Amino acid sequence: MPRPEDSLPPDLYYNDTTSAQYTTSSRIQSIQAQMTHRALSLLNLSAPSLILDVGCGSGLSGSILSSVPGSAGGPHTWIGLDISASMLGVALEREAEGDLFLADAGQGVPFRPGTFDAAISISAVQWLCNVESGTESAEGRLNRFFSGLYAALRRGGRAVCQFYPRDDRQKDLICGAAKRAGFGAGLLEDGVGTKQEKKYLVLTVGGGEIMGGDITGVVSGLEGVDVVDGRKGGKEGKRRNGKGVKSSKQWILQKKDRMERKGKVVKATSKYTGRKRKPVF
Repeated sequence: MPRPEDSLPPDLYYNDTTSAQYTTSSRIQSIQAQMTHRALSLLNLSAPSLILDVGCGSGLSGSILSSVPGSAGGPHTWIGLDISASMLGVALEREAEGDLFLADAGQGVPFRPGTFDAAISISAVQWLCNVESGTESAEGRLNRFFSGLYAALRRGGRAVCQFYPRDDRQKDLICGAAKRAGFGAGLLEDGVGTKQEKKYLVLTVGGGEIMGGDITGVVSGLEGVDVVDGRKGGKEGKRRNGKGVKSSKQWILQKKDRMERKGKVVKATSKYTGRKRKPVF
């Protein structure tokens, strides 16, 4: 079947008709509930928490967040973010308990640093790989999203993003953007090789009980899963530990690299980049 994100941008695809059909489908409701419960089990929250639902749509996941108590009792509180006004309209009609925001996650996460204890995203992140303008790129949209999400979570916070990548390249693109933002990351795959295959990107913000960003053995269900700590070692760690003097060639190259990862256009590097100019008398 054709992928919906290949046909139209999400704010146009999820119009009034599609949003109503999506929300009233018993099959979609069942699948959404299963994935939300799975995401909550991976978050492994020990107390009622403030959760950000990215791509909240009509509030199907939010209704579960409002009804499932934390292990210390009491339901979770949630705030939803979505690009489709029609989806949010359906959520309002259903009297969703969370606060709702109309925003494009590909432009960032518009909340103060450290606002949320946790975050979930169900079947939404792959939409960020679609660009409708020549001035944007999938890399830039993903970088803005994950950087904003990292900042919006408190230290020790966690996020679970369930997504449907088109192929391995898109999967690596999404996971790579999360690691560049600073997350400790693990990819969990349920039902591999079946039509019910689901991918969950489990992310942690450094601090608390999670040492070095390693989420293996901390989040239930990740035993035996390869985990990469995006905050230490590798290219990103070396960049942070090896900042050059301002205006030096190293400093300029690092700045240009950061701008490129944000999807901005920069001048090509040449042998003259960073070269000191002789004073003019």
